[in-house]
Amino acid sequence: MGALELRDSVLEYINTADERLLKVVKAVIESYQEEEIVAFSVEGKPITRGAYKAELANAKLEIQKGEFISQDDLEKESENW
Repeated sequence: MGALELRDSVLEYINTADERLLKVVKAVIESYQEEEIVAFSVEGKPITRGAYKAELANAKLEIQKGEFISQDDLEKESENW
């Protein structure tokens, strides 16, 4: 069974599914998407959607705590490199 046939078959199930089955399908899809590779690190290692979201959340927390450097300060610091 190819992708097209599988898609049609799954759509038939979804179109007649009860709420319980729809919740299970949604959870499976969300889990699948969290493991999708969406970027690569500077070392070339793959980064999943879940890991990317976690890094973004961590970065937001650091910004809220004031743990960042301004553009001007970075430029001054880089003069000593």
